[in-house]
Amino acid sequence: MKKEFSYKCESCGRNFAIKKDLMLCPFCADQDPEGKPLKGVLTVQLPEKLFRSKKNNQEFDVFDYLPVEKKYFSKLNVGNTPLIEPEIIQSELGYKNLYLKFDGTNPTGSFKDRASYLVSAFAKKNNINEIVVASTGNAASSMAGIAAAAGQKAFIFMPQNAPKAKLIQCLQYGATLIPVKGNYDKAFDLSLQFSAKTGFLNRNTAYNPMTIEGKKTVSFELVKQMNKKKINFVFLPVGDGVVLSGVIKGFLDLKYLGLINDIPKIIGVQAERSSFLFNAFYKNKFRLNYKATTIADSISVNVARNAYSAIHHLNTVDGELILVSDREILEAQNYLSNKSGIFCEPSSAASFAGFVKIKEKIFRNAGVIILLTGNGLKDIETASKIVNFPKAIEPNINIILDKLNI
Repeated sequence: MKKEFSYKCESCGRNFAIKKDLMLCPFCADQDPEGKPLKGVLTVQLPEKLFRSKKNNQEFDVFDYLPVEKKYFSKLNVGNTPLIEPEIIQSELGYKNLYLKFDGTNPTGSFKDRASYLVSAFAKKNNINEIVVASTGNAASSMAGIAAAAGQKAFIFMPQNAPKAKLIQCLQYGATLIPVKGNYDKAFDLSLQFSAKTGFLNRNTAYNPMTIEGKKTVSFELVKQMNKKKINFVFLPVGDGVVLSGVIKGFLDLKYLGLINDIPKIIGVQAERSSFLFNAFYKNKFRLNYKATTIADSISVNVARNAYSAIHHLNTVDGELILVSDREILEAQNYLSNKSGIFCEPSSAASFAGFVKIKEKIFRNAGVIILLTGNGLKDIETASKIVNFPKAIEPNINIILDKLNI
């Protein structure tokens, strides 16, 4: 591990050396975390010598600001995903500086590859060959694929009703799949027990500090890709809150380094039917018996395990959370496909739905980033709810032309 990097507890502020078996703060971690938000989440701290070490918008390599040396990463092309300028959407909605950051082009089709990539490198650095993860699908297929590229073994705990495409991905990558009769939260807790019994590295979101650290790379990319253009707002989907923490951490690190002067307004978007973190943030209330029922499986979370850390990060940058309905998510997914050519999964579309919901509060010249975290092919069953399949037609060209009024 790069010796100058360290961990800091988001709860008590203590600092720790980075070690392969240190996941949560030993002073703050709940001894019985089952079904609860995690206390003592650790985040990676940049070395003091890097403070204000760069000039605003100066060229940089994000690998210099990660706690694992570049040589331990596999050769998969993770990150460097496209920042798309959707001209039709810009014109129709009247926001000429609106951009779509599409992470569905990552090797396994989701933003989660950023975290898995760093976890895999961390494991390789520490001579660990087995990695465990619980997921509704994307983190699972991501870890399975990244582990396959690195020659590592992945053990996947997933709810049995996870989208079939994500289950198939895990199996294609050669992972050991453990479908769980229960929800994500049950899978999460079982995976921790499994890691405790086996000694295998656990990649679980928030639990493993490298998950937040890996996700910060998107913020570094955005600053590069915007090429001195102002980023005023970033909209992103929120389930557990780790993407939220990762993006905020990235911008905080960029400011620490001197690469930016201001942190954009961060708007996290949750589904109305998966609003644990929204309720915790605005009502200061953890509903541990909450049941999420949204169609957006990647952000469908009963208990946000990263709740404490996410709330801390939101407060640090004066961020916000908003809610959108499942119908608004499906309509946003369909609109994005029709108007930009990007078919993203429902959880990704929540970001855009959130922007549409509050866009009148945003000035027209604002630099707006919509983070789209997953490919729509991950969950075609949900996407099918808003499209109409045409009936088969007789193989006669005249009938076809007549049917189409051409």
